[in-house]
Amino acid sequence: MNEIIGLILISVGLAFDLLGCLGLIRLPDVYNRLQAATKCVTLGTCSILFGTFLVVGVTTPGIKALLCLFFLVLTTPVSAHALARGAHRSGIKLWEGSVVDQYAEDKEGEA
Repeated sequence: MNEIIGLILISVGLAFDLLGCLGLIRLPDVYNRLQAATKCVTLGTCSILFGTFLVVGVTTPGIKALLCLFFLVLTTPVSAHALARGAHRSGIKLWEGSVVDQYAEDKEGEA
């Protein structure tokens, strides 16, 4: 039963990663592309890693998959935020269809 659930999670994760890759190609600006990349890593890759854990069980590869999952969940949002803030502060413009610019009020560090 665990193998079937694990294979389903791996399949769902592959689908999320594929859609995230398509989002990297199709979306208009760096901020939207960053959102697509963050979602595909968080949902897709973590689903693949958890499915791998369910398939192989509590073995060395299974524990490594859980550790990778844990570190991805911790680091992906932080790195996405840092990249978005760095892109905004370096002057990369938002897509003209963007509705909200929450970094516009951020004047910290500007001369």
